[in-house]
Amino acid sequence: MFKKWTKGIALCCTAALLGALAVGCGGGAPAGGEKKPAETQTQASGDYIQTIKNRGYLIAGVKNDVPLFGQLKAGADKPEGFEVDIMKELAKKLFGDESKVKLEKVESATRIPMLQNGQIDIVAGTTTITEERKKQVDFSDVYFMAGQSLLVKKDSPIKSVTDLKGKSVSTVRGSTSAKNIREKAPDAKVDEYATYTEAFQALKLGRAEAMTTDNSILMGFATDEPDYVLVGGLFTEEPYGFGFQKGHPEWVKYVNDFMKEMKANGKYDELYKKWFKQDPPK
Repeated sequence: MFKKWTKGIALCCTAALLGALAVGCGGGAPAGGEKKPAETQTQASGDYIQTIKNRGYLIAGVKNDVPLFGQLKAGADKPEGFEVDIMKELAKKLFGDESKVKLEKVESATRIPMLQNGQIDIVAGTTTITEERKKQVDFSDVYFMAGQSLLVKKDSPIKSVTDLKGKSVSTVRGSTSAKNIREKAPDAKVDEYATYTEAFQALKLGRAEAMTTDNSILMGFATDEPDYVLVGGLFTEEPYGFGFQKGHPEWVKYVNDFMKEMKANGKYDELYKKWFKQDPPK
């Protein structure tokens, strides 16, 4: 009898001690799911710029397969390009140190979901501003104006979109280029690839007779591969903007003001000439 009574007291004490420890540690995860990271909770509170500063570095989504804009070359450990350099300048503006940026790889099909999921603070990934995309994310002012064109082998009979009837054309999944080319050349066979590198490889290997996307992107491939040329002129306008998760107007304004500063102090022109070997259009 005494043994049973003392055993019961011990169990009660143990339960009470465990309960007190649980309260002292915050009670664990909220009911119905995992505890949210502190960063996510801060983002919801309003000042996204302070969230980035508290973290200690910027997270920027950039392309890894687009020459001149964001390209990870063989043997390199980080991508390089016009947009990459602008993100480094943005990190310098935020932290006084251009190295305070984490460059996350994005593709045309993943860049908007990654913004919406809070995986990146900003996307600098040759993203055309469209009304449809404005429903999903917020955009900065235009920082680069491109237009869609065609890339072909030098001896190709294709000279414009009117020559694409019955021809195979490679482009990138999740881009405006696929939609545009189907409208401009409805009788062409359009194959979509995950990356620009894969779309260009399809052209090189003969699986496609032309590649289509923004002229600025095609120029990069033509620079690296002189046996290929741009034809057909421009048949769309593609205004590029930086993308942001919705709900952070102060962050969008900060970046717009930063870009105005870059243009006023000559840094934008310097980077533009570094990558495109010409002055930016006025």
